[in-house]
Amino acid sequence: MPDLSINFAGIKSPNPFWLASAPPTNSGYQVMKAFDAGWGGAVWKTLGVPVVNVSSRYGSVDYRDKRMMGFNNIELISDRPLADNLREIEEVKKRFPHHAVIASLMVQSRQEWHDIVRDAENAGSDGIELNFGCPHGMCERGMGSAVGQEPEVLQTIVEWVMEVARIPVIVKLTPNISDITEPAMAARRGGANAISLINTIQSIVGVDLDLFAPYPIVDGKGSNGGYCGPAVKPIALNMVKNCAQHPDVRLPISGIGGIETWRDAVEHILLGASSVQVCTAAMHYGFGIIREMTSGLEQYMREKGFHTIDDMVGRALPNVKHWEDLNLKYKVTAHINPDKCIGCQLCYTACEDGAHQAIKLNAGTRIPEIIDENCVGCNLCSLVCPVEQCITMERRDDGTQHQTWKERTAADDIPVTFNDERAGGLHHWVPEPAAALGKEKHKTLPGKARQYQEVVVTE
Repeated sequence: MPDLSINFAGIKSPNPFWLASAPPTNSGYQVMKAFDAGWGGAVWKTLGVPVVNVSSRYGSVDYRDKRMMGFNNIELISDRPLADNLREIEEVKKRFPHHAVIASLMVQSRQEWHDIVRDAENAGSDGIELNFGCPHGMCERGMGSAVGQEPEVLQTIVEWVMEVARIPVIVKLTPNISDITEPAMAARRGGANAISLINTIQSIVGVDLDLFAPYPIVDGKGSNGGYCGPAVKPIALNMVKNCAQHPDVRLPISGIGGIETWRDAVEHILLGASSVQVCTAAMHYGFGIIREMTSGLEQYMREKGFHTIDDMVGRALPNVKHWEDLNLKYKVTAHINPDKCIGCQLCYTACEDGAHQAIKLNAGTRIPEIIDENCVGCNLCSLVCPVEQCITMERRDDGTQHQTWKERTAADDIPVTFNDERAGGLHHWVPEPAAALGKEKHKTLPGKARQYQEVVVTE
């Protein structure tokens, strides 16, 4: 049986799934309910001088039948008295001594940091997370992402915290920065024990077309907020990878951003995270999603032969390269399985209009045909195809050659003029411009579309 327990920078929990600092961790009631459901840890909603929040607070991006594909909030840190939060942290730790309770903190002065760190420790917190990522409301007050975007300031505050901290300190980083490894390195220089990323992305999710105000609307007005949810996972994964690969960061990483299923969590772990934090999915579906997450993770670990979470951490990193290190001799082309094709011809439209005109339609059939000599292996057709494994990418090279852009550069074998013969596109067939005229208009006429769709390949 795989062991899901972790020791993250000295913080132990029965599994790597933590609730992120957010509305789901606003009270001891919620955290106890989550732990009872199976969550391994929780980062308490950020504590500081209590705020006054607005109404409404949330907005979302819906995509087709997917609600809350992206989620936006303009809610601030805890509006509850510090004493109440500390008392409830103590209660939770008494009931769940083996679960991780991390206090997220945000204050201003050195003395305030010293005081609130001691308060969190005395309440029984297992760790502290410094919120240097909030992109709205608090940053206007000189906190949140205003700190996370200034590595020197971040380092100074971490040093203040480390003067008194006796439990592990995690620094939560903002993605609203050009290079996230800069604040990550500053956190290490300041003495932090770990980092967590990403916090939310500064955003506006939409505009009311009648009121002319951005969502969520507060008395006819709006503001930018923090963006999260499934839509931000690719950004989060890239930033986790950047920090995990950087030789001067070398800190445990708690991965945050778009984690909704066990697969999302595994992707973060394979790119260097050793714990993961979840917010939007819990707000969308409730704490019960943890059952699928833990069972899915266990099954994956069994299938791959992983005994512990540490066995998985960073396993994908050796395969993440710079573009210049990729093999230019690797060649794949698309293949359409006629037995699975439903004749929607979406692949043809996508390739014809958005890619490399490497698919043709033939009279008497709705099944498209790949023009092998013109296919560059871009994958677009397989990505738009609605039928699993109908279009597959098949390798065409024999695997004996390996050449990278870096190697070609070193060998002085790269295009250097505008019409250089060594450029790939110079040898790629493209239809004459005038051949496009009338095709799109004619395609909309039933029964007439194919007479202009025969593609002729020329040298």
